[in-house]
Amino acid sequence: MTPDSSGLMTSTPTRTAPLQEHIDRLIHELLASFPRPEHLSPDERRAIIARYTAVLEGNFIYWMTGTYLSVASEDAHSIILDNLREEVRDNHPGMLRKFAIAAHAVPTDSDALAVYRNLESVRRFVAQLSGVKILLMMAFFEGFIMKFMPYLADLATRQGSAEQEYTDVHGVCDVVHTQELFRALEAEMRLTPDPLPSPTRLLEGVGLLRALIQTIVHHRVEDPVHSRC
Repeated sequence: MTPDSSGLMTSTPTRTAPLQEHIDRLIHELLASFPRPEHLSPDERRAIIARYTAVLEGNFIYWMTGTYLSVASEDAHSIILDNLREEVRDNHPGMLRKFAIAAHAVPTDSDALAVYRNLESVRRFVAQLSGVKILLMMAFFEGFIMKFMPYLADLATRQGSAEQEYTDVHGVCDVVHTQELFRALEAEMRLTPDPLPSPTRLLEGVGLLRALIQTIVHHRVEDPVHSRC
């Protein structure tokens, strides 16, 4: 984030706008760095789906629960609880597992080990229960997932899968989830005394999650400290 952008976070109605614009740019840059599906081998496509599944299936609800525990505002609690209810009620982990099975990409021990280091960094970050920073991380992630779904669906199709429920659902519902998480962030920031932490500190979780996503797609273990946000 530029100094000019951080300077815009002074009045409550516009505090989140510069952050949202910055996160949108990060998502665009991240997606632009991914290899084209047609240039990947079957094993490479399988591995991306498997590593993604290894991360999301057992961790997303934990991360969102940590977000719920970390916030103080009534609006943020309500928004996050609605998200959690949907995840549990519609069995999103089971939906993802079905997607991975159909693409012949059930995670193996090697897939889990490939993401372990960066995944553990995100878990430790969530354990700090820092409301505004976790909300930013989850808003980034929901926005990323929404735009990542066509890519993930393409990988699965090229693996011979016709199972698209997971990608179809998340390509739609995460539009609303992203908007709602930024609304929760707005509510939470009203309770946060000025001055806010520096943009670098605010985006700590975004940097850690970005490094994890790079590992999922590129199988490149990035140093989260040097993951640019």
